[in-house]
Amino acid sequence: MAFCGKCGQKIEEGIKFCPACGAPVEVNATQSAQSQQPAGGYNQADIEQNKVMAVLAYFGILVLIPIFAAKESKFARFHSNQGLVLCIAAVLYGVAYSILSAVVLAISWRLYFVVSLLGLVSIVFAVLAVIGIINAANGKAKELPVIGKFKILK
Repeated sequence: MAFCGKCGQKIEEGIKFCPACGAPVEVNATQSAQSQQPAGGYNQADIEQNKVMAVLAYFGILVLIPIFAAKESKFARFHSNQGLVLCIAAVLYGVAYSILSAVVLAISWRLYFVVSLLGLVSIVFAVLAVIGIINAANGKAKELPVIGKFKILK
């Protein structure tokens, strides 16, 4: 399968003009080999077309956009899975922290300082999101530390 040199749209073989932008399609041997050869298991054209979707996957609930909009992209799907696991972990942490805070505050307001220190753990989720955004922007499909091994999406 070839890709348009102007807009990057997938083009069926044998078509002379891009259906998206109308530009003439030149398919030479190097472009054809490069578009079909996966780079690290992912198609290079797929990576270039879906970097924005992959980056968007690390912004909390916005992970739903690449999940539904880039279903066919392996690269965006990988980062959507990473972002979804990160979002679920952050929500679970928030719920657990809220419950723990309420219980400790009900027992004694003096102990609340100790629980508030546990709130600093939320910085870890921000750091993991930044790592994921950097990997997605650079076109890499690296798993996030600690939570990257969990797979929710196929």
